[in-house]
Amino acid sequence: MKKLINSAESAVDDALAGMAAAHPSLRVRDRVVYRASGPRAGKVGLVSGGGSGHEPLHAGFVGYGMLDAACPGEIFTSPVPDQIINATEAVDGGAGVLHIVKNYTGDVLNFEMAAELCEDVQVAGVLVNDDVAVQDSLYTAGRRGTGATLFVEKIAGALAEEGAPLREVAGMAAEVNERSRSFGIALTSCTTPAAGKPTFDLPDTQVELGIGIHGEPGRSRAPLASARELAEVAMDAIHGDLPLEGDLLVMVNGMGGTPLMELYVAFAEVSAFIDGKGARVTRSLVGNYVTSLDMQGFSVTICRLDDTLTRLWDAPVETPGLRWGR
Repeated sequence: MKKLINSAESAVDDALAGMAAAHPSLRVRDRVVYRASGPRAGKVGLVSGGGSGHEPLHAGFVGYGMLDAACPGEIFTSPVPDQIINATEAVDGGAGVLHIVKNYTGDVLNFEMAAELCEDVQVAGVLVNDDVAVQDSLYTAGRRGTGATLFVEKIAGALAEEGAPLREVAGMAAEVNERSRSFGIALTSCTTPAAGKPTFDLPDTQVELGIGIHGEPGRSRAPLASARELAEVAMDAIHGDLPLEGDLLVMVNGMGGTPLMELYVAFAEVSAFIDGKGARVTRSLVGNYVTSLDMQGFSVTICRLDDTLTRLWDAPVETPGLRWGR
């Protein structure tokens, strides 16, 4: 194993220290990443979090137009309730706080516990469960939460910046989740610093179809194929669950170890597939946004847009991982 770390035990805290040093707009305290500007009176606060190793999700999306705080756990491990409580109380500007939670059992339980213990803050929650690959998995009951988490954080974050009340922001977050679907494919395993070896064995001649962001098994293994064939597998799964129509926001996301050139190759195939269904790609992202350490592979996330969602997607955002319009 070759990793650019000091030690496996300190990797998460060292990375958070580097993030704070690189981005003066952020503050890190007690394993929580906050906006340095603090809460804004009358604005709904947004808090998310999950295991480290998926960067820039979630800490890289703290800032104007997205999250007010993120709670990083250990690598591929949920944040603890105390982190979530501290974050929730710190970002409350008097209008309540929305918890954006990926559907993984540890995340769900710890965010629910934290919400119950935040007696002086009005808390609402939205569960992200966009992955069509499998219904239940090693880490979940029901569908996993993956790439749509970014869409929820961005669109709900824009609405919160406009001063919308908690119920409206939570409703918008739930609508984005309902309109979104994802599917991922792994070319290799990832390697966690603590394990020092690949999480699972995947022969050079095979790929994992429907992989989870922690390396959970997908639907099946298949022979390595062309980018066109692999994109068709992902898009067939998405289209079969939520037919592609109208204007679409499309993200081709790298899993951490895939060159951008290859992601653009995949995006070209995804775009062609969508064109063939009579739908339109009107907004797009290509790059590493919801990663799995050094895994090679990609995922596709689509969201059906309307005029309101498009306006909120286009609204200004300024975070380490996403920025435009300011």
